[in-house]
Amino acid sequence: MLLDAAQFYLLWLLSKTNMKISFSSRILLASATAFFVSCAGRAPQPVAVVQFQDKSMNCAAIYAEVESNNKQITALAKEKGLKVGQNVATGVAGLFIPVLWFGMDWQGTQDKEIAALQSRQQYLAILAEQRGCYGKGGR
Repeated sequence: MLLDAAQFYLLWLLSKTNMKISFSSRILLASATAFFVSCAGRAPQPVAVVQFQDKSMNCAAIYAEVESNNKQITALAKEKGLKVGQNVATGVAGLFIPVLWFGMDWQGTQDKEIAALQSRQQYLAILAEQRGCYGKGGR
C-alpha cells in the first residue's frame, strides 16, 4: 500500500510536467520507489509471553533468559534512538523532496518489541516465584 501511494505521487508529479513516461521509465520509477520504501523500517517481531519451554525451565534457565531479555531491551532502546534521528532527518529532507516522507518509519517496531519483552519479563518473574527461585542463588 505504501509502495502504491509513493508510485501514485511520483506519477502524479510527472504528469503535471506533461512528460510521457515510457515502460522502462516506469520500471525504473517502481524500482526506485521500492528501494526508498524498503528503508522505512522492519516489521515488529514481538516475543510470545508464554513459550513452550517454560514448563521445563529451572531457576538457572529463568535467570539466563531474564539477563538475555535485559540485553535485548537495551539494544532495542538504542535502535529506537537511532530510528528517531533517522525519522527527523527524513522529515526535514522531505520538506525539499516530499517523496522522502514515504521512507519514514511509522511502525513503532522497537516500542512493540520492548513492550512484549517487558511482558515476558513479568511472566518470568511470576514463574520464578512459583518455582521458589528467589530463595536460591541469592537473587
